[in-house]
Amino acid sequence: MRRAALRLCTLRKGLLTPVRGLIQGSQNPEKESVLHVYEVRDKLREIVGASTNWRDHVKAMEERKLLHSFLAKSQEGLPPRRMKDSYIEVLLPLGSQPALREKYLTFQNTIRFGRILEDLDSLGVLICYMHNKIPSASMSPLSIVTALVDKIDMCKSCLSPEQDIKFSGHVSWVGKTSMEVKMQMFQSHDNDFSPVLDATFVMVARDSENKGPAFVNPLIPEGPEEEELFRQGELNKGRRVAFSSMSLLKTAPNAKERTTIHEMFLSTLDPKTISFRSRVLPPNAVWMEDSKLKSLEVCHPQERNIFNRIFGGFLMRKAYELGWATACNFGGSRPFIVAVDDIMFQKPVEVGSLLFLSSQVCFTQDKYIQVRVHSEVSSLQSKEHMTTNVFHFTFMSEKDVPLVFPRTYGESMLYLDGQRHFNSMSAPVALKKEYRVEP
Repeated sequence: MRRAALRLCTLRKGLLTPVRGLIQGSQNPEKESVLHVYEVRDKLREIVGASTNWRDHVKAMEERKLLHSFLAKSQEGLPPRRMKDSYIEVLLPLGSQPALREKYLTFQNTIRFGRILEDLDSLGVLICYMHNKIPSASMSPLSIVTALVDKIDMCKSCLSPEQDIKFSGHVSWVGKTSMEVKMQMFQSHDNDFSPVLDATFVMVARDSENKGPAFVNPLIPEGPEEEELFRQGELNKGRRVAFSSMSLLKTAPNAKERTTIHEMFLSTLDPKTISFRSRVLPPNAVWMEDSKLKSLEVCHPQERNIFNRIFGGFLMRKAYELGWATACNFGGSRPFIVAVDDIMFQKPVEVGSLLFLSSQVCFTQDKYIQVRVHSEVSSLQSKEHMTTNVFHFTFMSEKDVPLVFPRTYGESMLYLDGQRHFNSMSAPVALKKEYRVEP
């Protein structure tokens, strides 16, 4: 298990070679002028001309209509960019500015991963604006939003709340209107920054009113390492299309999966009766329906993004915290996050909406717990519920956890979907007790 994790981190270091080459010698951000995490959202507001006051948001959005003339009619009319044009480093100075720690700490003095998700979301948007910067315009005509969190892999579970954290990232692949962003997180250790996680987000560009798609600057990779990153972006796009086409909402389970579900069903039949209706749990097992937790959020203006809809990072943080509580309640110990994948932002959440979150364990194996969080909204005027997101989190517990068993066909599909997401995890992660990443 440790060897697999080591191979994964070694591979990542190889893929990150072009990124580090962009800013050779930038190993100590404290001695240089580096943007701080809490400045990122202020920078975004400046780029799009967003108002900091809720009462002025309508006026600010009206002013953005004037930026339509800056939008390109085709991608060919936009100058190509390089990966280093969008590269940025951002510092979270937990060590050098202790006053910031409280926002990022749990009551057990550990790091809140939900806050890290918020920072990654904001940083990904800023990186894309840097890629599409228009020198002649004081504000960007593009509305860039998060479409998908493709993958977040942890290569280190040990985080100190008393050491600085550094984020870095750049655009790694570009389509006509979409961009893939690679981001990394490091933490200071012995005067150097060691890798903590790798994240891949997909962003989309829309027009100045956020009503339709908009073209983005093409990307030209330089050198074999950047060409490999760009090629990987193409492969990632194909993998997402293939994964979507094989969704259990569209196609039946394969033969192996059908056998798995039938064997699980047979193992729950009561041997004392000859009936398909009489079901009993095997030893050390839990019915899937008994693993659920739910929460409700009222979406206030405080949690809005620069386009006056609810900030995607806020949604991820709330979903993660509910998912963590679900894994904690199920496993009977404090779990830590191993991977996040396939978070699709299907529908924006408006300010004033009621946000319903439902979390449940859908797959387990040894110490691993796969949690699915379903998000839906309804307005105060309408009782109709609409799905906005589905979140997938992989946790690891301190001890082996019970098996989870589906009772219905629908739960069986959730089980198989959870198994698929678990199997897509890049590599298992070795458990470390100190400074775990928690809500």
